[in-house]
This record gives sequence, C-alpha cells and structure tokens, in this order.
Amino acid sequence: MGNSKSRSRQNVCSQFLPAERAEMDRLFATLSSEKSSSNTSPRSFSLKALKSHIGEALPPEMVTRLYNGMRNVDPAGKAKGPSESVSQEQFTVSMSHLLKGNSEEKSLMILNMISVTEGPVKAREVQKFTEDLVGSVVHVLNHRQELRGWTQKKGSGPPPRVQELAAQLFSEMKLADGKKLLGPQLLDCDCDQAMIEDWVFRAHLVATFLSVVIHRGFLLRLSLNLTTLVPECQVDQEQEFESVLDVLSVIFVNSHLPREQQHRWHLLFSTELHGHSFAQLCWRIPHRGPCVALLEDHDGYVFGGFASCSWEIKPQFQGDDKCFLFSISPNMAVHTCTGYNNHYMYLNHGQQTIPNGLGMGGQHNYFGLWIDVDFGKGHSKAKPTCTTYNSPQLSAKEDFQFEKMEVWAVGDTSELNLTNSGKSILDVDPEAQILLEVSGRGLHSQGLREPSDN
Repeated sequence: MGNSKSRSRQNVCSQFLPAERAEMDRLFATLSSEKSSSNTSPRSFSLKALKSHIGEALPPEMVTRLYNGMRNVDPAGKAKGPSESVSQEQFTVSMSHLLKGNSEEKSLMILNMISVTEGPVKAREVQKFTEDLVGSVVHVLNHRQELRGWTQKKGSGPPPRVQELAAQLFSEMKLADGKKLLGPQLLDCDCDQAMIEDWVFRAHLVATFLSVVIHRGFLLRLSLNLTTLVPECQVDQEQEFESVLDVLSVIFVNSHLPREQQHRWHLLFSTELHGHSFAQLCWRIPHRGPCVALLEDHDGYVFGGFASCSWEIKPQFQGDDKCFLFSISPNMAVHTCTGYNNHYMYLNHGQQTIPNGLGMGGQHNYFGLWIDVDFGKGHSKAKPTCTTYNSPQLSAKEDFQFEKMEVWAVGDTSELNLTNSGKSILDVDPEAQILLEVSGRGLHSQGLREPSDN
C-alpha cells in the first residue's frame, strides 16, 4: 500500500514544476505545524489550522469548502469517507487538481467541496457553491488590494452583483439531455460529475475563479497573472471616480473581449465628469480604438455594448462581427452577432434627414441600443430580439431615460491626432461646442464636413 501511495503522490507531483512542488511542500509544512493542528497526526492539518493560516483573506464558508474538498480526496481509492484531517498526499492531490487539473479533475474537487457524501448533488447546492465562489473572488481581491483601480461599493450584505454573476455562470449548467437548468423547479434535479465536468469546461470563469481563490487565499509564492482577469482602470482626472460598474461586472464584460484588449480600460467619457452632452461624447470617443459603452437607466438597469473598431462620426453603419451587446443588471448576459446584417455600430451628428445619435444593432429608429442626440434619452427595441445581436430589450422600458453613461477605451488606446490643418475650432475645443449648445445654436457644420481619416 505504501508503494502505491508513493507512486500516486509522485504522479501528482509531476504535474508541478520544481518551484511549484517546493511551494506546495512549504505550504503544507506551515499548515501541519500550526498550533491548532496539535491534535492531528504530525503530517496532517485541521480545519482550525487552515482557518488560522488563511485568516480573513477568504470567507469562512469557502475555507470550510476547501478543507472538506481536501479531506474527501482518496488517492488510494480505499477510503470509506472523508478523513479526520488533511494529509500531505490529500493536500498535494487537491492543489494539483484545483490549479493544474483538467475539467474532470476540477469537477471532482467541486463535488468534494459541495458535499462530503458520494454521489450526485442537487442543482441548488451547485448554485450555492457558485455564489460562494464568486463572492470569495471579490472578497480576496479586495482583501489583497488587487482591484487595480476599480472601487468596490461598500455596504452590508454580500458584495454587489455576486448573485448576478453567479446566476450567469450557473445558467451554463445543462442536464444530461442538453437542456439548461432554467426555472426554480429544476433546482432539485441531481447533478452528477459528468454534468459538472461539462459545466467547468464551458463556463471557463469557474476554473479561473478557483485558481484566484487558491493563489490569493493561500498567498502562494507563485505567479498569477491577473491582468486579463481584472483590467487596469485608468481615469484622466485627479478627482476620485466611481464607475457604474463594480469589479465583478468588469470581470464579466472583460472576459468576452478579445484577449489583446483585456489588460486595460481607459475612461474616455463619463456624464459624471464631462456632463450630459452629446457633443462632448462625439468629441471624446471617435478614433480611440475599441470601446465599451454602458449606461444605467432611471429604473436601475445597466447595459451597453462593445465596439470592436474605432467610432467614426458618419451617416453609415460601421464595425464588424466582433461587436456585441450586453446587460449587467438585473441580469448578466452577452449577445453576439447573428450574421443577419452588418448594422454593428452607428454614430452620427449634425444631419438633417437621418437619425443623429449613437446606436448598435437593428436599424434606424429601431436599434438594439440607441442613445439620442437629445442626450439623456434612448431606446432598446427588440420584438422579440434585435436582428443584429439577437438581444432582448436591454432597458426596463423600450424608450428610456438615463443620467449615467460611460465609454471606456479597451486595450492600448490610440491618441486622437489634432495636428491636421483642416481641423475646425469645434474639433480642438470641446468648450466651443458646449457654448454653442447652451446658447441654442446647433452645430450645423458638423454634418457637412468629411469624417477624419485618423
């Protein structure tokens, strides 16, 4: 039996690089030497020791889940239930599965973390695990001060949007017949390892979140690149700025962007900083590369779209099939292109005969998302869905009003070139545009000039 165990641990250790294996051994030595592990065998650790080591970095319920998951591991295949404490072999196998494992190995650990008994678990138990996992991610990032410039809204209860993101991840779970677990009546369905393995394979954030919880919860001395999970927040203002988005919302939207644009978000326009002006919007967002635009309507719905190309002010549709629409609240979802038409993006200002505003998807006067030149008004029309993005109505009301809007350049932003001699004073001085608007004089020349080639 001893030789079998030795071979088992050797196979697991082989998944780790030498530096990683040394870190696992160091961490186990620390855990097993904790005073709170004095009642356990010399080469194991208790739940009390694990909680003492992690401290406040993770919520207590997640620490308990990790401990139960580890002591339920049976490398030799002979145990009849969870062990009283966690051995080095159990610890090494668990860390290997969580950090380096495939979908099958991760699904086994998730089952162990959900229940200490063998067999399927209920869908509602998987749902609760998902909420705990998402909550633990925002908790540990906040505790380790790794929000990368994003502010976390304070308040009692769980962090904002935990339930929304957990619900979105859980919605990827499918029954054996391929149907999704939609509706409260399905929460009593059994979920076996095959279902959870399929879920982990498709809902990639689940595996990513497990890695974050382990790396940052245990404070491993191993590299973990968070730059594509939580993008750097850049705001060109000395004053503090609190976005409509919290860190979980940013993580969700960012995970659907092309990888080369996931590392940085740079604020181009905000009603809070730049006022309620369509002219200011048109000044600040063209020719700045891919952007995320979002707003919050008067009913608290948060939604927006990803523009995969630079915005240009012109009376034609623009963009490509990498664009998408999304919603954040009351639920999180992304709606990608259908291929039905190429009405991806539209931005126009100063025309007399065609609509002036910012739109994505659908068609004139019937956009999936529309911000009117009469700033503060818009619509989201979908009966039943937007033709371009297959998106439902994103706002609470079809014709909505809003106070908050933001546009973020994503990735490495390009600077607007203002050196061309053909620029109008309206191009180089946004205050001139604002004065014209306040005085009631329209920007009549705006629609007569050719769009910049920059």
